[in-house]
Amino acid sequence: MSRTAGFFDRPIIEQSRKMLYCYSMEHPSLTKAERRKICGLMDVRKLTIDSSMHAALNERLPLRVVVQVLFFEQVRAAAGVHAPNNNPRDASHSTTNTDEEWEKSTVEDDRRSLKKQMRKHKHGRLFSFSLLSFLPLLILFSILNAKPAKGFPLSTNSRWIVDDQSGQRVKLACVNWASHLEPVVAEGLSKKPVDVISKGILAMGFNCVRFTWPIYLATNDSLAFLTVRQSFQNLGLTEAIAGIQTNNPSIIDLPLIEAFQAVVSNLGDNNVMVILDNHITKPGWCCSNTDGNGFFGDQYFDPQLWINGLTKMATLFNGVTNVIGMSLRNELRGPKQNVNDWYRYMQRGAEAVHSANPNVLVILSGLNFDKDLSFIRNQPVSLTFTGKTVFEVHWYSFTDGQAWVNGNPNQVCGRVVNNMKGSSGFLLDKGWPLLVSEWGVDLRGTNVNDNRYLNCILGVLTELDLDWALWTLVGSYYLREGVVGLNEYYGVLNWNWGEIRNSSFLQRILFLQSPSRGPGLSERSLHKVIFHPLTGLCVLRKSYFDPLRLGPCTDTEPWNYTPQKILYLKGTYFCIQSNGLGKPAKLGIKCTNSNTRWEIISDSKMHLSSQAKDGTTVCLDVDSSNTLVTNTCKCLGTDKTCDPASQWFKLVDSTRSSTTTKSFLQFNPSLDLPGKDFLWKLFDSF
Repeated sequence: MSRTAGFFDRPIIEQSRKMLYCYSMEHPSLTKAERRKICGLMDVRKLTIDSSMHAALNERLPLRVVVQVLFFEQVRAAAGVHAPNNNPRDASHSTTNTDEEWEKSTVEDDRRSLKKQMRKHKHGRLFSFSLLSFLPLLILFSILNAKPAKGFPLSTNSRWIVDDQSGQRVKLACVNWASHLEPVVAEGLSKKPVDVISKGILAMGFNCVRFTWPIYLATNDSLAFLTVRQSFQNLGLTEAIAGIQTNNPSIIDLPLIEAFQAVVSNLGDNNVMVILDNHITKPGWCCSNTDGNGFFGDQYFDPQLWINGLTKMATLFNGVTNVIGMSLRNELRGPKQNVNDWYRYMQRGAEAVHSANPNVLVILSGLNFDKDLSFIRNQPVSLTFTGKTVFEVHWYSFTDGQAWVNGNPNQVCGRVVNNMKGSSGFLLDKGWPLLVSEWGVDLRGTNVNDNRYLNCILGVLTELDLDWALWTLVGSYYLREGVVGLNEYYGVLNWNWGEIRNSSFLQRILFLQSPSRGPGLSERSLHKVIFHPLTGLCVLRKSYFDPLRLGPCTDTEPWNYTPQKILYLKGTYFCIQSNGLGKPAKLGIKCTNSNTRWEIISDSKMHLSSQAKDGTTVCLDVDSSNTLVTNTCKCLGTDKTCDPASQWFKLVDSTRSSTTTKSFLQFNPSLDLPGKDFLWKLFDSF
């Protein structure tokens, strides 16, 4: 009837969407082909905003239609075009498919089509809005690009974590998800369905979850077989019960241990790896020196009970392929901690886990809240197995108190990085993988201590190409330290778990989420990438003679840093030149003068300093438009009020290829050859 009547040439599009929805609800047994035929009547470009949102959340719609709805909603928003309010459009521009087209369409077609449309808008306004508004589309795009779940374990190869089958490096870019507090249920399940959370984790660029659990979950049957509903009832959390009943009804009456397994399983269904982290013994918030959970022999830390719990959990998840590691214990601490007992019990725990589940990585934490592994330098661990041992370390701004506020940022960064390398980073040189299993900041951006620390740690994480786990995914807690619904300001998600707390932060860690080098990643010879921690971007060239600027690290070209301190665009004669105070930094081919030598200076080792042609000492900097300029070097003295972040750059070793490598043999006349001025600019660079 709708086709015959030219239904979509009339201003009644909203009613048509409702009719299609009602029809699908009344006919739940429709085949996939029948649903496609019905959806073929709907032009997604003519939907109102409300209709688009409804369609995006309608699980009965084929995935292709949902992708189209979200994509064109974002295109419309980026172009500043409001959704139609019963305004007819030319039906010849329909984005839907005929019956025959649906039958020919494949997921691969969908993926290629979406990528093509995204590339078309890449340099336009489509990407000017926040990642938050784009998250639903990112989630679906990640689904279309999803690879089959790994069916093989991981191992270690010197300092790298690799997959057993190919030997290629697998970088762990994890986020912590807490399940160790009093309810012993993964946080957030009262706010969103577990599948939505899992897909969101993947869409934000994380490939694994460090999933916390208390020993009592594995050793105390009266707790483990308490149902989710009963656990919340015992704590008086009736609102959380209602939320889980709504968002995750399938787990509300499961025993706690089975609910834990269900979350791990769902993460696996979404291609997310899992590290099982024994965070504590008795459920509750962690950690303090006096909570009775700190070290072997404490009130709630019986060594044999701990080993029993590790063994049971390792056995339970033996054969669950997305469980790739087990962390033996979080943040050993307290007055009883000592090196001898560390070796005695941590080695026993490691052997117990490996015996029960030889597939998983065995992750060992240090002393003093997991800040100190220095004792391994003189006495390596002695284990009967090889190729499975990883060490972990924690590093927050408060690890060093208020040093970042009370000291000069360059000096503090240099000092704490040296301390970190001395207490744990040395393990890399000894051939052990090191996982920074907790780090993070207040994502409101108002904590000066955190903000300064963040610029420093991002430089270290990229320079050393470390595996890591961010604290935290959690936007709010069911119950933390007696407070119901406590807002977690370190959480990537906001209080209601429905939005990203700070989308610019995700841009800053994007480069860290992929490996720069390692076994199996030799796509090109070793080179440098010039990374800018404050923005998370890298140095790019637009053309030969335009100023250099920052852009996505996936688009960067390789650089070569010579013993003469010259930064060449690798494989060319072009080098970075400083041209004076406040002036843009550009490429040139005369690379013997002092203005082409870039010294790595300051305690932070992140300033790139040169001498301009007039003899002025300058540092590489970034202006408000992300153009590289040279300015007076910041914070080289003892001033604790200055902020050098815009001038911090890190030269990162890489063997990866960029996605948009530009050949110097391929000229773009509109960018690279600016008419008759080209030769004059060339000669002027000498």
